[in-house]
Amino acid sequence: MYLSAFLESKPLYYKEIEHARVHHAYAMLKPHIRRPKTVHIVGTNGKGSTGRMIAHLAFSAKRSAFSVGHYSSPHILKFNERIWINGADASDEVLEAAHQRLYGILGKEMSEALSYFEYTTLLAFVVFENCDLMVLEAGLGGEFDATNVCDKELSVITPIGVDHQAFLGETIEEIAATKLRSVQKGGRVLLAPQPYKEVYRVARQIAKDRDATLFLSEQLRVNSAQLESIARQKGWADYLVSNASVALQALDILEIAYDIDALQTLELFGRFYPLKENVRIDVGHNPLAARAIVEAMDLETVLVYNSLDDKDYESVLRTLKPKVKRVEIIPIVSQRATTKGAIEEALRKVDLPYEDFSGRVDPKEHYLVFGSFYTVEAFLKALKINS
Repeated sequence: MYLSAFLESKPLYYKEIEHARVHHAYAMLKPHIRRPKTVHIVGTNGKGSTGRMIAHLAFSAKRSAFSVGHYSSPHILKFNERIWINGADASDEVLEAAHQRLYGILGKEMSEALSYFEYTTLLAFVVFENCDLMVLEAGLGGEFDATNVCDKELSVITPIGVDHQAFLGETIEEIAATKLRSVQKGGRVLLAPQPYKEVYRVARQIAKDRDATLFLSEQLRVNSAQLESIARQKGWADYLVSNASVALQALDILEIAYDIDALQTLELFGRFYPLKENVRIDVGHNPLAARAIVEAMDLETVLVYNSLDDKDYESVLRTLKPKVKRVEIIPIVSQRATTKGAIEEALRKVDLPYEDFSGRVDPKEHYLVFGSFYTVEAFLKALKINS
């Protein structure tokens, strides 16, 4: 079965996951592939942009034949976005060849038993086996995430907030512990600046328990003046500057050479990305993401919005309210989408004016499209934008 049809046969979401299964599958795959030097990106927000910055900088350095892969999720328009190698999304042909090889190694029973995310993670391992560096973005978890099956040279912990409580725990300490227990025993971990001080305490304890070396981003130096200059030219929000600092620090720890000016050519599609002169798109979807982005928003911004049902959308809307002129609700296609009525009720509680998204943007207004990958995808399709 071709990859596209095979993946379509798998549900995207599961109420329960058999955590041991992917470890059994990886044990079957491991003897057949090579593992590159690996960076594991874990956290609540900023994983995608931080990981891409690390991969882009490592690949763009002036050296010969240094190959880099970056695995991220979810995708916005096309599955290929999840598996980036040497500056571009993997081609259909590369993905299909990797699928046929992986399926052949695992066999029909194991391949079909694996979840969508588990299978695609192992697929990335096959695509990246000849790379010098592999950057893996965890899904919603850490300790039990499918990306945590292999050894790694460095764990990067991006900002941790309260999200996915049903899977990760109710308190910030529980969520942080679930994510940080992915740290390798005897390994190295770089902790990005955190919005909750409790995360630092958890990180220190887990690093001690695992005999791991803990690096705090705030205590490491980067060329901040040059970074700030690049950020201004690219119109980055502050959170992207922070993520870039962490990416530079990760490469310093790994002693991988880079040229900071390579950030000039980096495109972070979906991360406060200037789609048009008056339209920004951002795949953020939780209160932590809203707090990170509100400072960069223009006053009187039109917010094109929708949300998945497990998100605290009332808090998101309340956080963004000082910069929002009105909200335009855009329909999204997901089994996890909340109802329009629930969004409208939250808007009334927050006291924000709203209407349905018309499918058009007014060149005289400023827009932010925000709420999830699904919201950005729906907006791009409405405007018939393919990338």
